[in-house]
Amino acid sequence: MNAPVNFDKLEVGFDVPAVPGMDEADIQTPCLVLDLDALERNIKKMGDYAKAHGMRHRVHGKMHKSVDVAKLQERLGGAVGVCCQKVSEAEVFVRGGIKDVLVSNQVRDPRKIDRLAQLPKLGSRIIVCVDDVDNVAELSAAAQKHRTTLEVFVEIDCGAGRCGVTTSQDVVAIAKAIDAAPGLKFTGIQAYQGAMQHLDSYEARKEKLDIAIEMVDSAVKALTSVGLEPELVSGGGTGSYYFESNSGVYNELQCGSYAFMDADYGRILDKDGKRIDQGEWENSFFILTQVMSHAKADKAICDAGLKAQSVDSGLPVIYGRDDVKYIKCSDEHGVIEDTKGVLKVGEKVRLIPGHCDPTANVHDWYVGVRNGKVETVWPVSARGKAY
Repeated sequence: MNAPVNFDKLEVGFDVPAVPGMDEADIQTPCLVLDLDALERNIKKMGDYAKAHGMRHRVHGKMHKSVDVAKLQERLGGAVGVCCQKVSEAEVFVRGGIKDVLVSNQVRDPRKIDRLAQLPKLGSRIIVCVDDVDNVAELSAAAQKHRTTLEVFVEIDCGAGRCGVTTSQDVVAIAKAIDAAPGLKFTGIQAYQGAMQHLDSYEARKEKLDIAIEMVDSAVKALTSVGLEPELVSGGGTGSYYFESNSGVYNELQCGSYAFMDADYGRILDKDGKRIDQGEWENSFFILTQVMSHAKADKAICDAGLKAQSVDSGLPVIYGRDDVKYIKCSDEHGVIEDTKGVLKVGEKVRLIPGHCDPTANVHDWYVGVRNGKVETVWPVSARGKAY
């Protein structure tokens, strides 16, 4: 289980960036800060949406890599469990008490398969994705060895261009092999269209999803015709969940970034042409950084550089301000354009990262704040669990 943190033995500024009860102003930087009010509103909103549309919501654990956040999503948002990408990551959530875990990826390495097959012994439902009939035999052998049951999704490549099969015939062939394999249970379909999640245009995203939904619908019909109607048809992300939930085909969502929001997702537009971070979802996830130099009149230098964030989706945006701009970073420094000299040495600002998932993975802790106080400090439980 996820043991509580004993803060009495941890030093602020060395072990942790803050402890509960501290003033927000005293948090050590750079670190990850969660606005708990905004986070809770996001979680409740998605939970209400899923419930109103008769959808299961399996939150994406690879986004936050946190048992504590996942449990909050279960408690406040009615989440049914998590999906994650790697066996070690799944094991963190299982050991932390999450009872329904999907590895939304293929597992082919023999040692990883062996470890995966042991996870049901810890009391959790385990589902894994397959896109190759040879993988079915590998999973079956491990499940039989450990006398467990692994549930299996057939993955469809519905536009992401990564893993997954592309024809209903292949879906049916793999599903039949799963159904016949000892130790395995055919549970459904994995169909996540990742390539379109960040397209700015709502109509462009809808066009891509219409194609995906047609593919998935055809596969479901083909499976049903041979007596293998899927229990779950899973997919959907923050940029598309409204399409899957109204498709009549999907019955499980896999949204992740909605809870935190980042700068890249925030730019996409809803059906009314409005940015989704300006009404649909709130920014709740920030890098707190501090100005450490203003030797150049037009530039403030802060302590959040490349080692505090991922910039694969662009540079961070300074939250709540349009008078200064984060323009460049190196390993340990961030350069903020400050032509009017409004920032002072020692001043702290919140950055909205370009991409929340890999940014979370370079930190050890989340500092949860409310009303100017540190309310909680959570470990990034699955940080580094990439195998």
